[in-house]
Formats: sequence, C-alpha cells, structure tokens
Amino acid sequence: MMPIGRVLPLVALVALWAQPVLPAPAIISPLAQNSAPASNPSPAQNNAPATSGTTAHNAPPAAPRAPVQPIPFSHKQHAGTLKLPCEFCHAPSRSGDTVAIPQAESCMLCHQTIDASNPAIQRLAIYARDKATIPWVRLYELPSFVTFSHKTHLLHSATCLECHGPVAERVQLYKETDISMAGCISCHQAKKASIDCDTCHTLNQ
Repeated sequence: MMPIGRVLPLVALVALWAQPVLPAPAIISPLAQNSAPASNPSPAQNNAPATSGTTAHNAPPAAPRAPVQPIPFSHKQHAGTLKLPCEFCHAPSRSGDTVAIPQAESCMLCHQTIDASNPAIQRLAIYARDKATIPWVRLYELPSFVTFSHKTHLLHSATCLECHGPVAERVQLYKETDISMAGCISCHQAKKASIDCDTCHTLNQ
C-alpha cells in the first residue's frame, strides 16, 4: 500500500491536470484599441500610427490629444493630399523671420466656392465677413526673450517638419516636437550650429 504522504500530492496533481484550461485574458494595448474603427475617433486616433500585434509591455506611448480648434482643419488634406506648400497658408513676413497663422479672409479665397455648404466653412465665412480673428489654439510658441528666424533656419536647410512634425500626415495637429531650450540646443549640436547664448537671445550690451 502506497504511503499517504505520496498519495496526497498525486491526488492534487491529477485534480489540477483535470481542470479545463481557460484562455488567458487578451492584452490589448491602447494603440491597438485606437486602431479599431470607431464612430467618433479621438484626435489621437487620427494621428497615432497604427501598429498591429503590439502588446501593452512594448507599446509606444499614445499620441497626446490634439486641442480642439475653433475651425476643423486637416493638414493631411491640404498639405498631404493637395500638396499645398506651407507658405501657401503660412505667408512669411517681409523679413522672413516670422510666418503668418492664416485667418478667415485668406481661407475664403479658396473656400468661397470649395465646400461652401460645409457648416465649418460657413462658420469660417462668418469670421471673414466680420473681419474677426480666428482664435486658433497655438501649439508652438516661444517666450518673448527668445529670437527665432524662420528665414535663417530655412536658409540653413532646416525643414518645417523638423520643428513642427510631419504635419502633412496629420488630420489634427498636436505638439510632437521639443522646442524647449534643451531641444533646440540638441538640434544645433547635431547640425554643428552655434550654441552661443546670443544665437537665440538678445543680450544686454
């Protein structure tokens, strides 16, 4: 007769083996969830790249939510599909140091006839009629003590997407590049550009 000390472990082992095997709970990353079709996709869903087979353990961070703008505007449609250059809407100043944020009168040069029945375009027309400033939510804004010239950067082969991200791929924009002092210095070092203080700051004489 088998000793009781050996019988009990065998009984426990048989009981465990006989239990039905349940499927492990699926691990779905936020990115994989975002890639599923939805009736009302969030801005992050519109912008984040789709990745299949990604688990929660190795998923890249989800794209931050894009701010709600007063007029919906798709850079993907205008700069991507229609291939409009940046300066078509963002006209440079006379010096070339700054570029304009488009206002309704500029938009209506095209949209008087294009998609004129769209409710968003009709709101745009009201801004233009009233000569009102569209209160766009700024994504990138430098402090007043920082000097930045678009012209200088473009003349040194910098591209718009290096600071603003791949806007031609975005339905809605969100801040996705680092324009802090550390970010700018890192870029200057990589391109072997000056990092002297007076490159970006006007110092007291």
